[in-house]
Amino acid sequence: MAVNNPLPPTHASTIFALSSGAPPAGVAVVRLSGPGAGVALDALLAGRARPAPRRASLRRLINPVDGRPLDQALLLWLPGPATATGEDMVELHLHGGRAVTRAVLEALGGLPDLRAADAGEFTRRAFANGRIDLTEAEALGDLLSAETETQRRNALALADGAFSRKLQTWLEQLLSLSARVEAVLDFEDEDDVPALGMRFAEDLASLARDVAQWVDRPPVERLRDGVRVVLAGPPNAGKSTLLNALAGREAAIVTPLAGTTRDLVEVPVSIGGIAFLLVDTAGLHERPADAVETIGIDRARQAMATADILLWLGAPDEAPAGAVRIAARCDVEDECVPNGVDLRLSAKTGAGMPELVELLRQRAHALLPREGEVALSMRQREQVGRLSSALGLAAAERDPLLVAEALRLCRVAIDMLTGRAGTEDMLDGLFGRFCIGK
Repeated sequence: MAVNNPLPPTHASTIFALSSGAPPAGVAVVRLSGPGAGVALDALLAGRARPAPRRASLRRLINPVDGRPLDQALLLWLPGPATATGEDMVELHLHGGRAVTRAVLEALGGLPDLRAADAGEFTRRAFANGRIDLTEAEALGDLLSAETETQRRNALALADGAFSRKLQTWLEQLLSLSARVEAVLDFEDEDDVPALGMRFAEDLASLARDVAQWVDRPPVERLRDGVRVVLAGPPNAGKSTLLNALAGREAAIVTPLAGTTRDLVEVPVSIGGIAFLLVDTAGLHERPADAVETIGIDRARQAMATADILLWLGAPDEAPAGAVRIAARCDVEDECVPNGVDLRLSAKTGAGMPELVELLRQRAHALLPREGEVALSMRQREQVGRLSSALGLAAAERDPLLVAEALRLCRVAIDMLTGRAGTEDMLDGLFGRFCIGK
């Protein structure tokens, strides 16, 4: 959803950057954006005519300083505002060797009013010029850092405008409701203007129900950081051995000595395209040997409280509510006797491990967005929550003036979501996550 952004839409300078991977590569893509992009292209073409707009053309690039050839490249001349940044743009598709790429970048750096782009500056200009809104810009940052299939799908859906289109629908409904309230306020003494009635209340309630469905969407942090799987239980229950088996490497120290793990050990893994964060904890018991072990046990209990999935390797009747009760040492005689467990396995022999992996995948799927849904960031969830609360205020009021103020608060929440309102520091932090050339 395009927005009218508080950032200035024009920029005095023209920027350039290598937008593809570091050379050597088959092709190196250099992008230019800004009012001087066309002039810079003319300089590289040494006075020859520019290619037709939006038509790829093979041309020889010339160094404007010494007249020597730089490369035989594929060019795209993209006049604004219908471009990715909303400005005039040029794309140079070069041969991807280091020397060619370096020579072209140096030639561009020597042209007047051109400078190398800052991290994320192309996307920031797209945002400032209304080509994308803030939710789409945030999604592009997530897409660049996506490491699992679920992260990629969610970021791509947001970048394609799934949430932006929903916000536009909400805004149009709010504007319609606000207009009806303003009509009552401005012309309440005239006979041909009806008062707020049942139809208004029904439309407001329908919008509130739609927004409420988004308040409890799964958090995107669970996609980014991984579903948090905490392994807990008494000392020497096999927690570290199980963590190593799930991680596929020796991430935690394993010894026959009780109390070997004294602090949290966090290991990110990907299982079936889903990001997990495995957390090994100190063994729980009532008589810690020293202050360090006491701290470790306290941290273990804190980790258990924040777990998305808790694997309990202790006595089944001592398991916290909702935990998966595991007998984890079935390779040891008499260790598989306890009743009341959900899984019996051996991390050493591999027995029962496929069942545990499948259980983790099933539970993770229940915690993550369903197919076609998108997860929201903490910032987005906060603003959707404010929107929902303001809709509740509007529904509770009978005074049209107070209803109008509540609807204004709703529009402010949407403006914060799309970036029509915001702070420069927040934008600096967002676009600073991007790579140079994006």
